[in-house]
Amino acid sequence: MIANRIQLQTLPAPRKFTDVPPVLLSDATMLERKEKVLSRMNDEGFDALVIYADKEHGGNFEYLTGFVPRFEEGLLILHNTGQATVILGNENLKMAQHSRIPVTLKHCPYFSLPNQPMEQEQSLETLISETGLNTLSKVGLVGWKMFTSAVADNKALFDLPYFIVEAVKNSTLAALENATHLFIRGDNGARVTSNENEIAHYEYGANLASNCILDAMNAVEPGIRETELGALLAAEGQYQTVVTIAAAGQRFAKANFYPTYKKLERGQPLSMSTGFKGGLSSRTGFVIADESELPENQKDYLDRVAKPYFAAVASWLEKIKIGMPGGEMYALIESVLDKKQYGWHLNPGHLSADEEWMSSPIYPHSTETLKSGMILQIDIIPSVAGYTGVSAEESVALADKALQANIQAAYPDLWQRIAIRRDYIRNVLKINLADEVIPLSNTVAYLRPFLLAKDKAFTC
Repeated sequence: MIANRIQLQTLPAPRKFTDVPPVLLSDATMLERKEKVLSRMNDEGFDALVIYADKEHGGNFEYLTGFVPRFEEGLLILHNTGQATVILGNENLKMAQHSRIPVTLKHCPYFSLPNQPMEQEQSLETLISETGLNTLSKVGLVGWKMFTSAVADNKALFDLPYFIVEAVKNSTLAALENATHLFIRGDNGARVTSNENEIAHYEYGANLASNCILDAMNAVEPGIRETELGALLAAEGQYQTVVTIAAAGQRFAKANFYPTYKKLERGQPLSMSTGFKGGLSSRTGFVIADESELPENQKDYLDRVAKPYFAAVASWLEKIKIGMPGGEMYALIESVLDKKQYGWHLNPGHLSADEEWMSSPIYPHSTETLKSGMILQIDIIPSVAGYTGVSAEESVALADKALQANIQAAYPDLWQRIAIRRDYIRNVLKINLADEVIPLSNTVAYLRPFLLAKDKAFTC
């Protein structure tokens, strides 16, 4: 068993890659994205999609347009002919000319901030009808959530704001269905696989997050403020896809999520997370230097929690493969990290892209297969009563030989980073990384349970 191989050893830290420039999505990629969506629409008989966005729920809208409406709301109406219309608020009208697919612009001041001007106001029903929805038979509503209830009618559950759903209903006699699955469902969603350009685009954020987490781990010392660690978890002015975590000791005092001026104390637990488009990095451990400093009631922390967790991460990286049903991966993690004993209940791995969690093909009895081009986050969260948690969430992608060859040809610098990361995982951490796994972050499987022992990490 992998658990029997695990040791806490003196190891060199993984290499950081700095001055890695962002990679923009090409026109060819944006056309490919549109064609993927249109193909899936036609397969399921949708005449049009009404795609919603706000700043935090704009991944499906951005997938086609290249932007989100930031502090406003927006709609993209895509017909199966390829014709597209955007309905935008006051402060995003200018973005229509920058859309990555050609769009017709309509103005809806309802989508603007409260008390902003309402000049040239038309009802949302009028604007929607003008796009031609009133003549159609089947229209899909796309928010950000694909419902997977075992008891409800998932096609009839909509996560768009009520006033928008009502306006669509009043604008057409078409049958309305939740169509978010066309984008994010693991077995056939347009967004669940990426080409080489998209992988290079998202690797920028995964690399950045792992640099931040390594810098923050290296800065951990008694007396440093949470906010100082939090500052290290931001980088290059990039939008963060999760709330920054830099939390020492007891978390959520007075319902607070955010870093404070609390100073770290020796012996405390510490959790840190950051994420950008393409990947998240997180770590949880103790502000101590060795096992003798563990709390009296957690002296067996390594054997009870940390080592079994690391064994599960290593098993995930060694056993994952293209074509594997998601249910098989779920069962594998359950076999090496028993749910009842270790208290985890979420999916042990999920898809990432512009958002930190897009969806997951990894759930009990899932027949959705893992595919080349999937960007996945290792996300196993044990919760053992009376013990501090442990975490080493990171980003990888699955790539067959053809996709790997495409990456190597189009982005040789990226391929070199991937090769160096692979070598570290295999030859330093001693994890037999599957050939189909390409690490997108620098700290995949790098886990220091004792954050003051900055030269010690787990190895198999």
